[in-house]
Amino acid sequence: MALSAPPRIEEVRTRVLTFPTDAPESDGTLEWTSTTMILVEISAGGVTGLGYSYGMPAVGDIVRDALTPLVVGRNPIDIAAIWLSLVHAMRNNGRDGPIAMAIAAIDTALWDLKGKLLNQPVAALLGRARDEIPAYGSGGFTSYDAQQMREQLGGWARDGFAMVKIKVGRDPRKDPERLRLSREVIGPDVALFMDANGAQNRKEALALAEQAAEHGVVWDEEPVSSDDLAGLRLMRDRAPAVMDIAAGEYGYDITYFRRMLEAGAVDVLQADATRCAGITGFMGVAALSAAHQTPLSAHCAPALHLHACLAALPAVHLEWFHDHVRIESMLFDGAPVPRAGKLRDSGAPGFGLTVRPDVADRHHAG
Repeated sequence: MALSAPPRIEEVRTRVLTFPTDAPESDGTLEWTSTTMILVEISAGGVTGLGYSYGMPAVGDIVRDALTPLVVGRNPIDIAAIWLSLVHAMRNNGRDGPIAMAIAAIDTALWDLKGKLLNQPVAALLGRARDEIPAYGSGGFTSYDAQQMREQLGGWARDGFAMVKIKVGRDPRKDPERLRLSREVIGPDVALFMDANGAQNRKEALALAEQAAEHGVVWDEEPVSSDDLAGLRLMRDRAPAVMDIAAGEYGYDITYFRRMLEAGAVDVLQADATRCAGITGFMGVAALSAAHQTPLSAHCAPALHLHACLAALPAVHLEWFHDHVRIESMLFDGAPVPRAGKLRDSGAPGFGLTVRPDVADRHHAG
């Protein structure tokens, strides 16, 4: 739509939604049976944009109590100005964790709103670098038995995914067999990734990397804590040459990513728009990644990251994470669907998503 006069933001609506998992899940360090989404809807000029982040319910309180008063009445087209004002207002509260997630929920809603006001997909607003982006199937939780692994990984392989990822690190004695089973299920032509979520020390991580190479593993995500930059660099130097070391999903501001890149800690940098303060924050990370000539991969939340990855110059793929795929396909009309393991946007304005009210009401937690 043509904007003869810029509209003003009239309302910010925030809801906390909780979705049970379809089975108990665990990785190298955590166990969970539900996932919480903070859903934000921002209205201006008769149009409503939606955004979200994943985090604790307190993130919703931050959006409602601290950030909403700073957003109402603003011009929704000026996303960068609003983003800066939110960051500055939170100076004394810090930028990490729930603060960054709350800003992310608002920022992503603003990008959706702007796209709908201008009748353009978010990817077009950002400026497309490509028409499609590969996705990698992500699940293979340490709580899964062999049958669950076969069904999930085999399903992705049959659907044409070129890459799949499993969790490791909870029980080192079982990991070699789980990797062997994964390779058996997906066959020789699908790339196999593994993710320890920082559960291992350096010696354990090196030992598993050597064993994993026997099963063709080409991606080792957070083999040690992402705070151990020297350990990640050690893994880059000592792991099999075919194996990329990846980390970055726990980054909340640009300084975190700068330090990781300057330390030479990763072959592939990861970023999560629901944690690093939204699409605006993610695109800043993308510029930094490009400056360091380091590939970028998006962590989780595929319906949001699709548009960012179509525009981000160094983006190589995004994560088709089982939990978030379930939630986004249940909650939204217009959630993306992969074709032969790749994603394209629908061409609809914004993120192309519409909330299903009955699903939101059923999972509303606050």
